[in-house]
Amino acid sequence: MTLSELPAAQLAAFLQDQRTAYDELVAQGLKLDLTRGKPSAAQLDLSEELLQLPNGHTAADGTDARNYGGLAGLLDLRAIFAELLGMETGQLVAGGNSSLTMMQQVLVHCLLHGAVDSERPWSADGPVKFICPVPGYDRHFTLLESYGIEMLTVPMNSDGPDASAIKALVADDPRIKGMWIVPTYANPSGAVCSQEVAAELTSMPTAAADFKIFWDNAYAFHHLTADETKSADVLSLASASGHPHRPILFASTSKITFAGAGVGFVGGSVENIAWYLKHLGNESIGPDKVNHLRHAQFFGDGDGVLAHMAKHREIIAPKFAQVQRVLTERLAGHGVASWNDPAGGYFVNLDVVDGTASRVVELAKGAGIALTPAGSSFPYHDDPNDRNIRLAPTMPPVADVTTAMQGVATCVLLAAAEKLSAAR
Repeated sequence: MTLSELPAAQLAAFLQDQRTAYDELVAQGLKLDLTRGKPSAAQLDLSEELLQLPNGHTAADGTDARNYGGLAGLLDLRAIFAELLGMETGQLVAGGNSSLTMMQQVLVHCLLHGAVDSERPWSADGPVKFICPVPGYDRHFTLLESYGIEMLTVPMNSDGPDASAIKALVADDPRIKGMWIVPTYANPSGAVCSQEVAAELTSMPTAAADFKIFWDNAYAFHHLTADETKSADVLSLASASGHPHRPILFASTSKITFAGAGVGFVGGSVENIAWYLKHLGNESIGPDKVNHLRHAQFFGDGDGVLAHMAKHREIIAPKFAQVQRVLTERLAGHGVASWNDPAGGYFVNLDVVDGTASRVVELAKGAGIALTPAGSSFPYHDDPNDRNIRLAPTMPPVADVTTAMQGVATCVLLAAAEKLSAAR
């Protein structure tokens, strides 16, 4: 029987059992953290060689990496990641350590100056709106909120965002200027945008002629299995559909090498890149090319990146396996939760009984288990159903992940039993 099917007496006994289990959990005095998708120390150690690089300071094209200039970033590194991301080297810029900063730059320049295909600044036409697939990445939503951009939610399906819902929204409202998408192993659902959905997004009619897809391919190479999913070729699709400037692609090495000292990338049409560099030139004389050179030497080529990511997989895949094992053993059959089994990325998406996600997070905190606040995967931190919780198992050791997930399962069961008992 599921929990909701239990007779009153059995439900009361179940609730008491979970209260006892929770008291025992609290008594353990845990201090565990599943809040953010950070790489573990073991993953960071994989890139320790970077601290001994670069060897010399001259790039393959003769550039002295120590000096000013080279606004688009070091050619050596751009060539490696352009190939991996499916574009020409001239379509990719290598910048500082944060791709989120590059997203902010693109957004602000669109607001103040207009995009490459805009007649005027975005802000000149009144309040700007963005489409946000949910559940989604909280930092995307925070960035939009900080500039007063209205966020319109659409469901994130297993094959990408709901294209039909997006088409209906963008067809008649010229103030809808863009949308977010994490196309490969989406944060937090693990969804992968199919070539078919990407084709719909790049070809759909939009009331705003300068509509943009912010294509944040943060987890393009972060596979959890040997079956390495390839990202949809959004740039080719956009070009073929007659909207070559619609997608602007972002990526980084933040979860590939050093999270705080990697390299961010922005890619797009040649015209989009020229537009970006024009505005970037007003605020920068060039990026950290020494860091670019050390990364280029460290990887060697695209195969070097993929081989490096296979080492990451060996470290984190067992942690994701423990999440699946514990959730299945503890929650399956009770009818109180559902979750994904991602093929890549950094998160597991857990949906609990409606109206209990906040309570689960509260209970976990009381037991010394830090979870991302309920609602974080929605704009304005407002999950209308209060059911979504993002789990981030990469940073703790495997044993701690197992302990934390046992605790989370207890909290889910207790919160569900409380709600069902109150409803009775």
